[in-house]
Amino acid sequence: MSANNGGRHPFLDDLTADAELTSTVLRRAVSGRENIKKLIAAVDSLYKSQTPTFFGTVENRSLLQYAAELGNGKTLCGVAIIERNPDGGVPRVSVTFSPIDSVMSLAARLGSLLEQDLGPDVFL
Repeated sequence: MSANNGGRHPFLDDLTADAELTSTVLRRAVSGRENIKKLIAAVDSLYKSQTPTFFGTVENRSLLQYAAELGNGKTLCGVAIIERNPDGGVPRVSVTFSPIDSVMSLAARLGSLLEQDLGPDVFL
């Protein structure tokens, strides 16, 4: 959940040290608990609002769907798939966004915020 709505993402505290996050805003995966936390915090900072629309669990995977509005007025839909290992740790997260115009806007802003931390050419 976004910091804007007072909620908390259901997986941040459980990320494994070598966790990996893939996303439609990324050219390659982001690895490591701290890098993923930086990325999630940056995304949250760009949301004007975020509204969860579904959260459910099937076996070792949780699915979070939400609608969000970016600070620039564009809207997007996000779907996060959170995989848990038998100990409850989270080694993998996959996040997809749509529509493409909002994805590109989000990716550009994230690139300007995180290029120093995550490296060049990480974001679309």
